[in-house]
Amino acid sequence: MKIPSPAGLNDAAGNTGISRRRFVQGATSAGALIGLSGAPLSFANSFGAANMPVMKSPDVLTGNHFELNIGYQTVNFTGHERLATTVNGSLPGPILHWKEGEDISLRVHNHLHHDSSIHWHGMILPTGMDGVPGMSFAGIKPGEYFDYAFKVQQNGTYWYHSHSGFQEQTGVYGAIVIEPANPDPVSADRDYVVQLSDWSDQQAEDIYTTLKQRGDYYNFRQRTVGDLWRDIKEKGVARSWAERGMWNQMRMHQSDIADVTGHTYTYLMNGSTPEQGWNGLFNRGEKVRLRFINASAMTIFDVRIPGLKMTVVAADGQNIQAVSVDDFRIGVAETYDVIVTPSDDSAYCVFAQSIDRSGFCRGNLSPNPEWQAELPKMDHAPLLAHRDMGMAMNMNMSMDTSTGTGTGMAGMHAMHNMGSMKGMDHSGHNMAAMSDDPGMQDKPGPAGMGSQRGITHNKTEFGPHVDMRSESPMNGLDDPGIGLREHQQRYGRRVLRYGDLRNLYETEDRRDPEREIQLHLTGNMERYMWSMNGIPFADASPLQLKYGERLRIVLVNDSMMTHPIHLHGVWSELETGDPQYIPKKHTILVQPGSKISYLVTADALGRWAYHCHLLYHMPGMMREVRISETGTLS
Repeated sequence: MKIPSPAGLNDAAGNTGISRRRFVQGATSAGALIGLSGAPLSFANSFGAANMPVMKSPDVLTGNHFELNIGYQTVNFTGHERLATTVNGSLPGPILHWKEGEDISLRVHNHLHHDSSIHWHGMILPTGMDGVPGMSFAGIKPGEYFDYAFKVQQNGTYWYHSHSGFQEQTGVYGAIVIEPANPDPVSADRDYVVQLSDWSDQQAEDIYTTLKQRGDYYNFRQRTVGDLWRDIKEKGVARSWAERGMWNQMRMHQSDIADVTGHTYTYLMNGSTPEQGWNGLFNRGEKVRLRFINASAMTIFDVRIPGLKMTVVAADGQNIQAVSVDDFRIGVAETYDVIVTPSDDSAYCVFAQSIDRSGFCRGNLSPNPEWQAELPKMDHAPLLAHRDMGMAMNMNMSMDTSTGTGTGMAGMHAMHNMGSMKGMDHSGHNMAAMSDDPGMQDKPGPAGMGSQRGITHNKTEFGPHVDMRSESPMNGLDDPGIGLREHQQRYGRRVLRYGDLRNLYETEDRRDPEREIQLHLTGNMERYMWSMNGIPFADASPLQLKYGERLRIVLVNDSMMTHPIHLHGVWSELETGDPQYIPKKHTILVQPGSKISYLVTADALGRWAYHCHLLYHMPGMMREVRISETGTLS
């Protein structure tokens, strides 16, 4: 089937003609419209009063037993009614309040025409309660229910979502807030959940089918002739022509930042569209805790509150040593808790823009429900550069450290276009390791300091199913990510980096890793094929872990997409250089062309899912992890 061409293009700056109807439908170019003026705009003055029906607000449920009903619900986020899948009739679903140390039970009823499930994201619990069909249980059949029961062993901010089909995209998700058993080290006068998500009027299955046939279909910011002339004016003919030729040869686009964009997505904050906005009240001088949860299917958000510093106090539910920032990036499935202290009697905009700047969602913090904060300009639309291909260190050229761009073409062998790989000699590559566990012969380095080993590529990574490999990946700890790298210099705004994270409490397991596993995040963007080590989930053998062992996992991103990687059942302890205060996370964001490492204590017997949390990457970029007494298949 031939996919029709998109009706209209945005340029690299996001500028395009836009009607109010188009804004409401997809929020595709709200940033472009705002960008036409040098000053921030009042949202109400720009777009008028919201005229969409207001979705039912999520209930807040407390206690030890919960009844959850997954069913169909008519919603209207765009001016057109669509059928969503929801929990207890709201989108997002109800906020579940638990207490650390207590036993809880949840009866989940499935009223859909298809199997369903609930996965308790980031929760440490028995494998049979994890909610992943095919691994931890059989799923919930239509018209049936499943009883979840477990002891709450942690506190903080988490969330839940379906692990069946594409139901996460269509509304089956909600927040979890767990009260600590001991006094909370974080004090606040008000406490709000801020759940970010993406909605499309298109069927989720149709989006996936479209991507499989044309991976760049939703990218409306591909480079144009006008961009070429601008580049020539700034960089000269030789450099501009060389760079443009490189991207053409690779059949890749510098603007390919997100697979699914504001062209089809409406971005939501607590179920509110950008036009409606979410509202949170405060009194002057109060400390407000905002629990950010990225519950989207495919959207990485960059968050800021103009006029307010944010003190980050928790990451993925775990308390950290406080870090003061102006911006932070939140990957799909991550959570961050921040404290803000509004000092003026005015409204503040809680602004979350998509990584590709094709849209945003927003909230309003105010002492008066009638006051609306001014809407800030969106940041510039970013472009991929050499460093995002894992080749920056191999380039024999003059590098621009703020953008990662260079002036020459040496080192191109560090990134291959696999469409022209026939007959290529790979004898120069380090291919000493040909399994999912390369380099096990050498003893890994000390805990907390990261991997000191070089990059090795498996033989399974060579072929038309992989269009890129990183030979010199960047360190993922100190890179805030594409579109945020120049914020300190350009705007004077400090951006949170993984390297800033330190656990509030001392590391519990001080052992050095016994072994090291290097996993490559691989794919072919043009064919929309995703995998680990070049092997899709359907063809992959489980990763075998021995109960009680301490190991290091090194993720190497061999693609130009940012991947949030989630390991179920156990903590991923991010190695930030301080062995004494290693932060625990359940989801690790891996920047394009970069590597990052974390420690795992295999203390949870059973079968666990391990995957990219971008919903349309998950079918291929996934593994099963088996933790057993023997560390072998059973």
